Amino acid sequence: MKLSLDQLCPELTRPVASKDPEEEGDGEQHGGPELPPTGPLLGSWRQDVNLTCKSSPEEGTARAWTTFYYNLLQSCLQQAGLPETVDRSPEPRPGCPGVEVTMCVLGSPSSFFSVLLEGGTQSPGNMLLCLSPSWLTKVPMAGKPGQSALLVSKAVTFLPGGLTFLEEFAPPRRVTYFLGELGPRAGRGREVAELSRDLGCPTGSSPELACLLEDRLLTRQLLAQGDKVAVPATLALTYKPPQQLQVQAWTQNLRQVELSDKEGQEGLVEEEVEAFLRLGALGDAHQVAVKPSGWRWRGSQAMSLHLRSEPGTVARAVLALLEKLEEGESVLVEAMCPPAQIRQPDAPGSLTPHPEMAIRACAVVCRTQGDRPVMSQVVCSVGRPEQPLRHQVALTQSLDTALAACGLSEPTTVEVLRHRVREAAEATLGAVMEYEASLSPEQRGGRQAQTDVLGVDLALTPMGPGGALSPVLLELNSCLCLEACGLLEGQWARRGRRSQWAAAGPLVETMLRRSARHLMEGKHLLVVGAGGYSKKFVWEAARDYGLKLHLVESDPNHFASQLVQTFIHFDVTEHRRDEENARHLADVVRARGLQLDGCLSYWDDCLVLTALLCKELGLRGCPPAAMSLAKQKSQTQSHLLGCGSPRWPSPSLYAVPCCPLEVPEDVERAARLVPLPGVMKLEFGAGAVGVRLVENASQCRAHFAKISQDLQGEADHPGIGLGWGNAMLLMEFVAGTEHDVDVVIFSGRLLGAFVSDNGPTRLPGFTETAACMPTGLSPEREAQLIQAAYQCCLGCGLLDGVFNVEMKLTASGPRLIEINPRMGGFYLRDWIQELYGVDLLLAAAMVACGIPPALPAQPRARAHLVGVMCVVSQHLQALSSTASREALQALHERGLIRLNLLEEELVPGEYEEPYCSVACAGSSPTEARQRLLGLCQGLGIDSPNYPVAHFLSHFK
Repeated sequence: MKLSLDQLCPELTRPVASKDPEEEGDGEQHGGPELPPTGPLLGSWRQDVNLTCKSSPEEGTARAWTTFYYNLLQSCLQQAGLPETVDRSPEPRPGCPGVEVTMCVLGSPSSFFSVLLEGGTQSPGNMLLCLSPSWLTKVPMAGKPGQSALLVSKAVTFLPGGLTFLEEFAPPRRVTYFLGELGPRAGRGREVAELSRDLGCPTGSSPELACLLEDRLLTRQLLAQGDKVAVPATLALTYKPPQQLQVQAWTQNLRQVELSDKEGQEGLVEEEVEAFLRLGALGDAHQVAVKPSGWRWRGSQAMSLHLRSEPGTVARAVLALLEKLEEGESVLVEAMCPPAQIRQPDAPGSLTPHPEMAIRACAVVCRTQGDRPVMSQVVCSVGRPEQPLRHQVALTQSLDTALAACGLSEPTTVEVLRHRVREAAEATLGAVMEYEASLSPEQRGGRQAQTDVLGVDLALTPMGPGGALSPVLLELNSCLCLEACGLLEGQWARRGRRSQWAAAGPLVETMLRRSARHLMEGKHLLVVGAGGYSKKFVWEAARDYGLKLHLVESDPNHFASQLVQTFIHFDVTEHRRDEENARHLADVVRARGLQLDGCLSYWDDCLVLTALLCKELGLRGCPPAAMSLAKQKSQTQSHLLGCGSPRWPSPSLYAVPCCPLEVPEDVERAARLVPLPGVMKLEFGAGAVGVRLVENASQCRAHFAKISQDLQGEADHPGIGLGWGNAMLLMEFVAGTEHDVDVVIFSGRLLGAFVSDNGPTRLPGFTETAACMPTGLSPEREAQLIQAAYQCCLGCGLLDGVFNVEMKLTASGPRLIEINPRMGGFYLRDWIQELYGVDLLLAAAMVACGIPPALPAQPRARAHLVGVMCVVSQHLQALSSTASREALQALHERGLIRLNLLEEELVPGEYEEPYCSVACAGSSPTEARQRLLGLCQGLGIDSPNYPVAHFLSHFK
């Protein structure tokens, strides 16, 4: 069954009724829809604040709402123990349209308070609260007919620590993400709805989508199909439903009856009510609720409770509401979920019955990376069953506290119920997202409109033979659950506690991610070097992000040549001519008239050429000297060793002594200067090819001679830097655990860092065997690694870009292995995106375009990944049978493993690189490790010569 929003919500095209029939007489406390509430806000703060926007002054009712929202914000801040808003509007700040993230919230400060605080923490200065629609201007978007941009001239900005500033922007800031409070009872609902429609920037909802979420019958029908989520037994009597809702058939828990007229329906109503109340689907329910359903009724108190044994009373309540319906609206008769029976021991050996209690769970579910629903927080309210629990009436408490009050404190019981709540809440948002995907942009309210956060109200009620508590869906909302969770988190914060997940955390990450996509859509980038099979994801991601790529590549038949806007065939393999080639390429770019926003490379061999080309074209990038320094491993270490700094600690503390090796005589000298055992590697190498532990001078000479003979040029092993020559280096062997630190730096500022752990290698080689993310190190050790990686990059002059820094952690602190002045390879980009929702590929593209990447300041991993590398020399038989590419791909698609294919063919060789990475996820490193070990044993990846348990031993 398809539900058409344009037919279901005709009222969206006309003003909402001025007053709800059931709320007559409440005007003094609540104001009307046209007036703000008049109840006092407790607290004291300055009132001489300029809330007028110069470009659009307000008067009368509009000004009253703006003043009310400002005072409400100050009340929220004061009760949270945060400072009052500072007025900086007399000195307007310049906006930077097109190059800065601007996440804008328009609505009640109390509804979105947790979002605003989390946004100020994760992206300082980029989370804006507009207290009035007049602070925003809607203008047509150039080149996008029918779409509009939002410009913000005035707003309250949020910073870490709950600091807020009232500011004006001249020129205005361009909104990159918009979240408005929608609904018939939202204070400025109609104005917000108008601003929300047909925006070119991402939005977290729209009037059309809010209509779906806020109508009880629509969502209940959606979720009842296929029994996605348990819903109460419901009888719906709908007055003149649209064609899509003219459904007469029963489902397990839902029946809809069409009424063609409101008059003369007494007989039909009585018959349907009596039949419904006799149904076994009502279970042990002793009461039913009679309530209206429809967008116009959302938030009303027009609900009454009746005994199931009194069908006449129920029918009269239905008929009374029926008179007030408009076309398309319904009256619902809904079974009241049985309350929990509280039994607590009062004395040894005896149990005294306690009153029954209704428990209502309030879950916040967010759309995350890959359009996956994730429950970020759940709180509860507890009350007497004869008095329905409502938002902003019942007090909130944690699930653990609520269950303990009902005599359920056994940890296993609590976790089982939490898991059930999570499953139901995430399935609810999943069903909503699935339905939204079937709608046209017009039906969604715009091409960029989607539901990013959902409040799910659930009754926790006894079900099944044992009477165990289970969740039953009551209704959905846009921000009430978010407000309730934020209230409890605020109470924790005042006591110095912080939950593992802020309710708004995943939502803010989604806002940042969608903002970044919006800023980068349509950008033109020149990519130098297509890379190998392991970089195939670059072209798929570029298409997904709407990037316009222009490729420079040596191979005229490279598959990527067909996936880009412009293909420039140019030999980039002769790196001794990089300066000359950069000048020639710049001429080619100008001759073709390419209007580039940025230039970058994801491929080791082309990094120096790219830096030179950026300099020629006047595009953002690292200085060529800095890139050359990082590319040549011995020079990196030597430079940092001599890098004094007036600020302690100096980068020299992290460097490791080494000697360059170009001729056999260098080997003899190095063996005397560098303490052995040591590590020999290619000066410009990649993928650990040719890296070996050497214990004495004889082994040094032998390995140098072998590499000099076997790996002489690019043709001997493409893609590992032999175009730069086959010079080597000898460095001191550093004992300790190995780690990767992937950093994002913009204008010398560290914007993001992600640490992973590596397992022990198969000495004397150093090919990677296993990895774990997030790191299992203590926060102090993790911070040391991040600081060391950051300082090493700065010490080499790497001020703009995404860099992969390989470190060893010793008893005395971090030591640098090498800097890869590009995005981390192998599985790293995929893992970081999966765990943190951050795409390093997009971050690198943003830096190249001069846009600060929109990254969360305090990223939190959603799970743990532990992976193992497969190499052809050890796994040829398994990779050709039990662990074939097809078998691994099937496991990946089922969600049992995370597979990263790094090579296209199973080609054995002495100097090999990993063929693929196979990883398992878990809620803890132990769970992920055990899953992976069992899987490797079953697939034949584990063997005496490749002991996976040993490689994973560092991750305990």
